[in-house]
Amino acid sequence: MGITVLFLDEKVNSVIHGFIPAGRANHYMSSLKAGSIVKVDRFEVARCSSMYKIIDHPFLIRFISPTILDEVITGALEINLQS
Repeated sequence: MGITVLFLDEKVNSVIHGFIPAGRANHYMSSLKAGSIVKVDRFEVARCSSMYKIIDHPFLIRFISPTILDEVITGALEINLQS
């Protein structure tokens, strides 16, 4: 159980799966807003199990205890919500 997050990279037209374990969810809830642009630092990259695969990308970003989310307010690209 946990929170699934989709990261959009408009520069390379790619989507990557992110996962926040249930035990860490409360820690990140205030930083998670629909349509927000965030910088993610100190995370784990793992192969995405075919059992839980929701997109075609072979890897996922796993949030671990040192993971930091910072909202990007200036200099951020505009996300096309239709993509």
